[in-house]
Amino acid sequence: MTAVVPPEPIEVRTAAGVLRGCRAAGVAVFRGVPFAEPPVGPLRFAAPRPARGWDGVRDAVSYGPPPPQGGHFGMDALARDAAGDDDWLTVNVWSPEPGPGSDPGLPVMVWIQGGAYTIGMSGLPEYDGGRLAKEGDRGGGVVVVTFNYRVGLEGFGQIEGAPANRGLLDQVAALEWVRDNIRAFGGDPDRVTVFGQSAGAGSVAALLAMPSAAGLFGRAVAQSVQGTYFSPELAADIASACAAELGLRPTVADLSAVAPDLLSAAGDAVGAKTEQWAERWGQVAHRKILFSPVVDGDVLPATPWQALADGAGRGVELLVGHTREEQRLFTAVEGLLGQVSQEQAAAALDVFAPGRDGARRYRDGFPDAGPEELYEVVHSDWLFRMPSLHLAQAQAVGGGRAHLYELTWRAPGMGGAFGACHGLDVPLVFGNLDRGQPAVLIGGGEGPVPEAEALSARMRAAWTAFAAHGDPGWPAYDTGRRLAMVFGPRSAITTRPGTRSEITTYPEEASRLIWQDHAFPVVPLTGR
Repeated sequence: MTAVVPPEPIEVRTAAGVLRGCRAAGVAVFRGVPFAEPPVGPLRFAAPRPARGWDGVRDAVSYGPPPPQGGHFGMDALARDAAGDDDWLTVNVWSPEPGPGSDPGLPVMVWIQGGAYTIGMSGLPEYDGGRLAKEGDRGGGVVVVTFNYRVGLEGFGQIEGAPANRGLLDQVAALEWVRDNIRAFGGDPDRVTVFGQSAGAGSVAALLAMPSAAGLFGRAVAQSVQGTYFSPELAADIASACAAELGLRPTVADLSAVAPDLLSAAGDAVGAKTEQWAERWGQVAHRKILFSPVVDGDVLPATPWQALADGAGRGVELLVGHTREEQRLFTAVEGLLGQVSQEQAAAALDVFAPGRDGARRYRDGFPDAGPEELYEVVHSDWLFRMPSLHLAQAQAVGGGRAHLYELTWRAPGMGGAFGACHGLDVPLVFGNLDRGQPAVLIGGGEGPVPEAEALSARMRAAWTAFAAHGDPGWPAYDTGRRLAMVFGPRSAITTRPGTRSEITTYPEEASRLIWQDHAFPVVPLTGR
């Protein structure tokens, strides 16, 4: 019998005090490190304040508690399990080179998880940074950081008497912690890359446009950018509806005494009946999207596309892309796989296709598509694919550098029903192919298939090379050639034409043409 080797304790000194983490599997890990004071009591709904220091040695071996969560995918239950501990705002660090005498020169990758700005926590197994940290940049290693930020009404509700975009301000505070402390873990604060997926990618895009985030990172990776940014009026109206579920007004005075789980439940209750507000909230009501960054003119002065086109990202290198079949995951969750009717497809085109003739242009652009394909492609384009493409275009127009990709590999898990769906990139980028919820997409029934391992290695190599050197391995995007990397199956498994990862002209040309004149404006309050 092989003896189990216990993790080796390891200590580092940060600005706030000494931390004791552990070394295991070739990397040192520090979990649950506070970067801001708990946002409760007098600090409820306030901008984050730096964490106070401590005496002695603080254990950093367990993840901090998640912030209050919506009920999707059982996240609220995970948050309730940690009830009583309000230290929501914590970071986690994986490093191959921590401690005194280490060379503080490793590139740093700071992850922002997604979850529709409603759910999300850094302690999920799919976000374990150990493999990425150990194997990153051709074995040279990177420092990986993950963290919690406030979501739902706590982080993004437009509440009178509170600053807007508190969840984004939490992200800035985490990046400030990285700037001030990452040398102790072997990281270089001048080589920081933020990377995120879905709402995390929407957050990355927002950070590119935020004056308070300027200088905190030099590179950014945005995976499947969620393209919704609210007007203050829309955000305030949604917050009013949520507060009304509790018989209250959306003010700090009314909501600060409400238990966080009750506030999350109020948001879930409104989300369950958004059809009542379809005329007032428009497209986001149809997608049950209650929370997004607010273009308030202060924390977030403009949409990312406007800001980047105006040159805000000129000093930041950008890697951005999406999966081919983004919507497939949501179609499956809604129980609509193989069930989408002509009427449902027509309604989706009427709501989400751009311009007065958008529905016709989709039918012309996809002449052989049945109702399910039309339903899925317009949803995919509106929420993720075209916002991601347009972010690359805006960066190029503004004089910045962007690299574009698309993930087309169709996951074998669940009988292949999910295809190249939303979220498939997360286990591939982290290399966690056998753990967490996304892992069910990767397996062919008996764990990850070799094809997934090969593709994951390619994507991890590209992401970490970009973080280290600014070059993921293919040319920058420009509005003339429109080159992109397409991540498909590796030749180790198949050599059929079109299945290799390859550099090509951006492949979703029909969608690009339909959306080429769309500006992705702030989502307004459409009725009163």
